[in-house]
Amino acid sequence: MATTIDFAPLLPLPLLWALIAVSALLTLYAFVRRARGAWARGLVFAATVLVLANPLVVRERRQPLSDIAAIVIDRSQSMGIEFRGRQADRALAAIKKRLAGEKTLEIRETSVTTQTTGEDNGTQLFSALNAALADVPPERVAGAILITDGEVHDAPKKSAIRAPLQALIVGRKDERDRKLTIVDAARFAIVGQDADIVLRVDDFGGTTGGSADVDIRIDGRDTGSRVVPIGRAATIHVPIAHGGENVIEVEAKPGPAELTLQNNRAVVAVSGVRDRLRVLLVSGEPHAGERVWRNLLKADPSVDLVHFTILRPPDKQDFTPIDELSLIAFPTRELFSEKLDQFDLVIFDRYRERGILPLAYFENIAGYVENGGALLVSAGPEFSEGTSIYRTPLASVLPAAPTGDIVAQGFKPIVTPAGQAHPVTRDLPGANSGSTQPSWGRWFRLIGASKITGQTVMSGPNDRPLLVLDNIGKGRVAELLSDQAWLWARGFEGGGPQAELLRRLAHWLMKEPELEEERLSAAITNGRIAIERRSMADTVSPVTLTFPSGKRQTVNLTKAAPGLWRASVKADELGLYRLNDATRSAVAAAGPLNPKEVADMRATDAILAPVVQAGGGSVHWLADGMPSLRRVGAGAAAAGDDWIGLRRNGAYRVTAVEQQPLLPPWAALLLLLGTLLLAWRMEGR
Repeated sequence: MATTIDFAPLLPLPLLWALIAVSALLTLYAFVRRARGAWARGLVFAATVLVLANPLVVRERRQPLSDIAAIVIDRSQSMGIEFRGRQADRALAAIKKRLAGEKTLEIRETSVTTQTTGEDNGTQLFSALNAALADVPPERVAGAILITDGEVHDAPKKSAIRAPLQALIVGRKDERDRKLTIVDAARFAIVGQDADIVLRVDDFGGTTGGSADVDIRIDGRDTGSRVVPIGRAATIHVPIAHGGENVIEVEAKPGPAELTLQNNRAVVAVSGVRDRLRVLLVSGEPHAGERVWRNLLKADPSVDLVHFTILRPPDKQDFTPIDELSLIAFPTRELFSEKLDQFDLVIFDRYRERGILPLAYFENIAGYVENGGALLVSAGPEFSEGTSIYRTPLASVLPAAPTGDIVAQGFKPIVTPAGQAHPVTRDLPGANSGSTQPSWGRWFRLIGASKITGQTVMSGPNDRPLLVLDNIGKGRVAELLSDQAWLWARGFEGGGPQAELLRRLAHWLMKEPELEEERLSAAITNGRIAIERRSMADTVSPVTLTFPSGKRQTVNLTKAAPGLWRASVKADELGLYRLNDATRSAVAAAGPLNPKEVADMRATDAILAPVVQAGGGSVHWLADGMPSLRRVGAGAAAAGDDWIGLRRNGAYRVTAVEQQPLLPPWAALLLLLGTLLLAWRMEGR
C-alpha cells in the first residue's frame, strides 16, 4: 500500500492558476501598503485556493514486478575451438546458480549459431540480444550478460539496451593462428588452360614475412603444392583439365602456431569451358544419315568440324585424268599421324577398310584412345563384311565384335537396365520405363554384334547390342551398331532424341563430370548438404563425411533411381566439407569464399569493450577467473575489477486505487469561515 496526495480541481486548471496569480498579487500589494491584516487576507486566499484545488488522499495497491536480464551465449563455429565451448558452459552454470535465489529477477537465455545460408552476416550477437528483450519495458531491464569469444560482427557504437552490459570472454589472450584467404578467383576458364586464383596467407599474432606451402587438389586429386609469401596476395595458376565444374581445393600447411585448421582451407569451383570441340568425322560412303551427322555437328557453333567422305576409293579405275578431278587427296598422314592428338573426338561413320589408311594409322587411333582420346563408331552393313574396321588393329579398342548377320526389320531401340542407370541414356526423352514401350520412332537395320567389354546401354530385337560404351585405358569408345539414327532426325514416326543422345555421347566421351557414370558429388543448399552417388554397381558403400571442424559422420545412401543414390545431412558449419567412400571423393563448401565467421578466429575483447563500457558495463576474461555477480541499485556502479552487476529497478504494477477527499465539505466550509472571521477581526482592530 502506498499513500500519496493528488488534486482534482473544481475549476478548470487555467482559471485556477489565474486565481492563484491574482491572490498572490493582492496579498503582495497588501504587504507593500502595510495594510492591517495583510497576512490574514493571504490566509483567506490560500484557504480558498486549497478548497478549489480539491486535494485527494490516494492509496495504491502495488504488485512488485520482477526485473528481466538476458544471457546471450555465443554458439557460433568459432566457439568450438579448443575449450571455448566448455568454458562458456561452466560460466553459464555459475551464473544460473548465483541467480537461482533471486525471486525478483527473471532470466531470458538465448544463443547465437552460425548461419550457413543467406548473407554472410557472421556472429549476430546483438541481434539475438535485442530480440530477447524486444517485448520488455525499459524500466524492467536489469542488464545483459554476453558469453562469447569476442568475435562479434554486429556490435553497434551504442547499445539499444538502456541497462548495463557485461561481457565474459572465453579463450586465451594473445592467441596465434594461420589463415588462408581467397582474394579473387576465376569463375570460368578455357579447358586446357590455367585458371588464376589470388590468395593470401596470414599468420595472425605472429611475425610477418617468410613463406608458406599451399597444397592444391582438383576434384579430389593431389596436383602438387605452391610456395606463397606470408602477408601478401599471391597468384597461383591451376590447370583446367575438363569441361563443367572443376572443384579446386586450396590448403595452407599448418603454421608455427595454430588455433584451428578450419580457416587453412578453401574451395573454388571453376567452370571449364571448351573453346572449340574439334571433331574429325570420316564417312566411308555417302548415305542417308551422312548429311544428318554433318548438319548436327555444324549446327553447334562450339564444334570445329573436319569432315571427309570417301567418294573415290583407290581401287576405282575410271581413267579420268588426275588434273581434271575436283576431289582432293585424303590427307591421311596429317590427320592420323601428325595432328591426331589435336582432335577431341574421332567419328567413323560407316567406314570400311579399303586400303586408304595403312594399318599403322589404325594403330595410331587405338593408341590415341588408350592415351585419353575419344572414338565414336557408327556402323552400317560394312561392319559385318570382310572390309570391316574390326579386322584392323582398331579392334583392340572396340567393345563389340561383328557376328556377320544383319537384322533388317522394324524395331524401337530399347534402353537396357544398364542404360537406365547410365547417365548417357538415363531419362532419355521418350525412353521405355518398366513395362512402358518407348514413344520414339522405329529403326530398320541392326548390325549383329557380340559385346566383349563395356556396357550395353541400348538394345534392339532379341536384346541384341545397339549402343555399347566402354572405357579403354585413359580414353573412351562408343559403338552404335546401326546406321538408322537419321530416321529420328527426319521425324519418322514422331522421330526421337537423336540430338540429345549425340550431345550426351559427346559429353561422356569428353569425360564431362555431369555425364560420369561413377561419381560422388555434394552440394549445399538451404543449410543441408545433398550427397549424390552415381554408380553402375548394385550397391554402394557408405560415405564418410568430414565437417570443417574435423568431426566425422558416416552417411548411408538411399537408392533414388537406377544408378543413383542420395542422402541429405544438416550442414551447420561454415567451411569445407569432405566426402569419401573409399573409392571416390568429393568436397563442398558452405558459405562464401571468405566468411566473416572464420576471418579471424582469435578471442578478443577489442570489439565489445567500447559498446559495453559506454553503458556502464565491463569486459572480463574468463581465463582470469569467473567474476562475482551482484544486484545493484538504479544509480549505483554496475561493474568492478572482479565483479559484475545487474540493476535492481523496483518496478511495480498498480492493482487497485482508493481516493478520498483531504477536506470533506464541512471541513472546507469551516476552513473558509474561520479564515474569513480571522481576517475580519484583524482588520477591525
